[in-house]
Amino acid sequence: MEFLQTALQSHFVWGLLLGLLIAGFILKSGFTSRRHAARELKRVETELRELQGHLNTQLKINASGNETLNAELESLRRQNENLRVNIAALQQKPGRAEQRLLQIHEAAIRTLREQAPGFAAAWEKAFRQAESDMEASDSGFKKLIRRVMPSLGNGPANPSQSVSVASEERE
Repeated sequence: MEFLQTALQSHFVWGLLLGLLIAGFILKSGFTSRRHAARELKRVETELRELQGHLNTQLKINASGNETLNAELESLRRQNENLRVNIAALQQKPGRAEQRLLQIHEAAIRTLREQAPGFAAAWEKAFRQAESDMEASDSGFKKLIRRVMPSLGNGPANPSQSVSVASEERE
Protein backbone atom coordinates (compact mmCIF):
# COMPACT_ATOMS: atom_id res chain seq x y z
CA MET A 1 0.00 0.00 0.00
CA GLU A 2 2.88 2.19 0.63
CA PHE A 3 4.01 1.63 -2.85
CA LEU A 4 0.66 2.84 -4.09
CA GLN A 5 0.89 5.98 -1.97
CA THR A 6 4.35 6.82 -3.24
CA ALA A 7 3.28 6.11 -6.78
CA LEU A 8 0.27 8.40 -6.45
CA GLN A 9 2.46 11.20 -5.23
CA SER A 10 4.53 11.07 -8.38
CA HIS A 11 3.63 13.45 -11.19
CA PHE A 12 4.53 10.83 -13.76
CA VAL A 13 1.93 8.40 -12.47
CA TRP A 14 -0.73 11.11 -12.46
CA GLY A 15 0.13 12.02 -16.06
CA LEU A 16 0.10 8.35 -17.02
CA LEU A 17 -3.30 7.78 -15.39
CA LEU A 18 -4.71 10.91 -16.99
CA GLY A 19 -3.34 9.82 -20.41
CA LEU A 20 -4.78 6.32 -19.97
CA LEU A 21 -8.14 7.81 -19.01
CA ILE A 22 -8.17 10.03 -22.09
CA ALA A 23 -7.07 7.06 -24.25
CA GLY A 24 -9.92 4.97 -22.77
CA PHE A 25 -12.49 7.66 -23.64
CA ILE A 26 -11.08 7.96 -27.15
CA LEU A 27 -11.08 4.17 -27.55
CA LYS A 28 -14.69 3.93 -26.32
CA SER A 29 -15.70 6.78 -28.65
CA GLY A 30 -13.95 5.02 -31.58
CA PHE A 31 -15.74 1.74 -30.88
CA THR A 32 -19.08 3.54 -30.58
CA SER A 33 -18.56 5.48 -33.80
CA ARG A 34 -17.41 2.32 -35.61
CA ARG A 35 -20.50 0.44 -34.44
CA HIS A 36 -22.69 3.39 -35.51
CA ALA A 37 -20.94 3.53 -38.94
CA ALA A 38 -21.47 -0.23 -39.40
CA ARG A 39 -25.22 0.15 -38.64
CA GLU A 40 -25.46 3.12 -41.02
CA LEU A 41 -23.62 1.14 -43.72
CA LYS A 42 -26.06 -1.77 -43.33
CA ARG A 43 -29.01 0.65 -43.54
CA VAL A 44 -27.62 2.31 -46.67
CA GLU A 45 -26.90 -1.07 -48.31
CA THR A 46 -30.44 -2.24 -47.56
CA GLU A 47 -31.87 0.99 -48.97
CA LEU A 48 -29.65 0.63 -52.05
CA ARG A 49 -30.90 -2.95 -52.64
CA GLU A 50 -34.50 -1.77 -52.31
CA LEU A 51 -33.92 1.10 -54.75
CA GLN A 52 -32.21 -1.22 -57.24
CA GLY A 53 -35.13 -3.65 -56.97
CA HIS A 54 -37.57 -0.79 -57.56
CA LEU A 55 -35.52 0.43 -60.53
CA ASN A 56 -35.41 -3.08 -62.02
CA THR A 57 -39.18 -3.41 -61.60
CA GLN A 58 -39.76 -0.02 -63.22
CA LEU A 59 -37.46 -0.88 -66.13
CA LYS A 60 -39.26 -4.20 -66.68
CA ILE A 61 -42.62 -2.42 -66.70
CA ASN A 62 -41.33 0.19 -69.17
CA ALA A 63 -39.79 -2.50 -71.38
CA SER A 64 -43.01 -4.53 -71.51
CA GLY A 65 -44.99 -1.36 -72.28
CA ASN A 66 -42.58 -0.45 -75.07
CA GLU A 67 -42.80 -3.97 -76.49
CA THR A 68 -46.59 -3.76 -76.47
CA LEU A 69 -46.54 -0.37 -78.18
CA ASN A 70 -44.04 -1.57 -80.79
CA ALA A 71 -46.15 -4.66 -81.50
CA GLU A 72 -49.27 -2.52 -81.86
CA LEU A 73 -47.42 -0.05 -84.10
CA GLU A 74 -46.19 -2.89 -86.32
CA SER A 75 -49.71 -4.31 -86.50
CA LEU A 76 -51.09 -0.91 -87.50
CA ARG A 77 -48.38 -0.56 -90.15
CA ARG A 78 -49.32 -3.94 -91.61
CA GLN A 79 -53.01 -3.00 -91.58
CA ASN A 80 -52.22 0.31 -93.27
CA GLU A 81 -50.20 -1.41 -95.98
CA ASN A 82 -52.96 -3.99 -96.52
CA LEU A 83 -55.58 -1.26 -96.82
CA ARG A 84 -53.39 0.68 -99.25
CA VAL A 85 -52.94 -2.43 -101.40
CA ASN A 86 -56.68 -3.17 -101.25
CA ILE A 87 -57.55 0.39 -102.31
CA ALA A 88 -55.10 0.21 -105.19
CA ALA A 89 -56.55 -3.16 -106.24
CA LEU A 90 -60.11 -1.89 -106.04
CA GLN A 91 -59.25 1.14 -108.15
CA GLN A 92 -57.73 -1.15 -110.78
CA LYS A 93 -60.76 -3.44 -110.96
CA PRO A 94 -62.02 -4.14 -114.46
CA GLY A 95 -64.89 -1.88 -115.32
CA ARG A 96 -63.79 1.01 -113.10
CA ALA A 97 -62.05 2.84 -115.94
CA GLU A 98 -64.90 2.07 -118.33
CA GLN A 99 -67.44 3.37 -115.80
CA ARG A 100 -65.44 6.56 -115.43
CA LEU A 101 -65.19 6.97 -119.21
CA LEU A 102 -68.95 6.38 -119.49
CA GLN A 103 -69.62 9.11 -116.94
CA ILE A 104 -67.33 11.47 -118.84
CA HIS A 105 -69.14 10.69 -122.11
CA GLU A 106 -72.51 11.20 -120.48
CA ALA A 107 -71.49 14.61 -119.12
CA ALA A 108 -70.04 15.57 -122.50
CA ILE A 109 -73.23 14.55 -124.34
CA ARG A 110 -75.35 16.59 -121.94
CA THR A 111 -73.17 19.63 -122.53
CA LEU A 112 -73.25 19.00 -126.30
CA ARG A 113 -77.03 18.88 -126.36
CA GLU A 114 -77.09 22.27 -124.69
CA GLN A 115 -74.54 23.83 -127.08
CA ALA A 116 -75.22 22.02 -130.42
CA PRO A 117 -74.21 24.56 -133.18
CA GLY A 118 -71.11 22.70 -134.48
CA PHE A 119 -71.04 19.08 -133.48
CA ALA A 120 -67.31 18.13 -133.83
CA ALA A 121 -65.78 21.20 -132.21
CA ALA A 122 -68.47 21.31 -129.59
CA TRP A 123 -68.02 17.59 -128.90
CA GLU A 124 -64.26 17.95 -128.34
CA LYS A 125 -64.77 21.01 -126.16
CA ALA A 126 -67.48 19.28 -124.16
CA PHE A 127 -65.38 16.12 -123.84
CA ARG A 128 -62.35 18.06 -122.53
CA GLN A 129 -64.56 20.02 -120.14
CA ALA A 130 -66.16 16.80 -118.88
CA GLU A 131 -62.72 15.26 -118.35
CA SER A 132 -61.53 18.26 -116.38
CA ASP A 133 -64.77 18.26 -114.35
CA MET A 134 -64.29 14.56 -113.61
CA GLU A 135 -60.69 15.15 -112.52
CA ALA A 136 -61.87 17.94 -110.23
CA SER A 137 -64.64 15.78 -108.84
CA ASP A 138 -62.25 12.94 -107.97
CA SER A 139 -61.42 14.76 -104.75
CA GLY A 140 -63.22 16.86 -102.21
CA PHE A 141 -66.90 17.62 -101.80
CA LYS A 142 -67.83 16.86 -105.43
CA LYS A 143 -66.55 13.31 -104.99
CA LEU A 144 -68.82 12.80 -102.01
CA ILE A 145 -71.84 14.12 -103.89
CA ARG A 146 -70.99 12.01 -106.94
CA ARG A 147 -70.77 8.87 -104.78
CA VAL A 148 -74.04 9.54 -103.01
CA MET A 149 -75.97 10.59 -106.12
CA PRO A 150 -74.04 9.89 -109.35
CA SER A 151 -76.44 11.85 -111.58
CA LEU A 152 -75.99 15.05 -109.51
CA GLY A 153 -72.19 15.10 -109.82
CA ASN A 154 -72.22 15.05 -113.64
CA GLY A 155 -74.27 18.19 -114.28
CA PRO A 156 -72.85 21.26 -116.03
CA ALA A 157 -70.16 23.15 -114.17
CA ASN A 158 -71.96 26.50 -114.46
CA PRO A 159 -75.73 26.35 -113.72
CA SER A 160 -76.32 29.78 -115.32
CA GLN A 161 -75.02 28.31 -118.59
CA SER A 162 -77.76 25.69 -118.68
CA VAL A 163 -80.43 28.29 -117.89
CA SER A 164 -79.29 30.57 -120.74
CA VAL A 165 -79.05 27.65 -123.19
CA ALA A 166 -82.50 26.43 -122.16
CA SER A 167 -83.98 29.90 -122.71
CA GLU A 168 -82.34 30.07 -126.16
CA GLU A 169 -83.85 26.71 -127.12
CA ARG A 170 -87.36 27.95 -126.23
CA GLU A 171 -87.03 30.97 -128.52
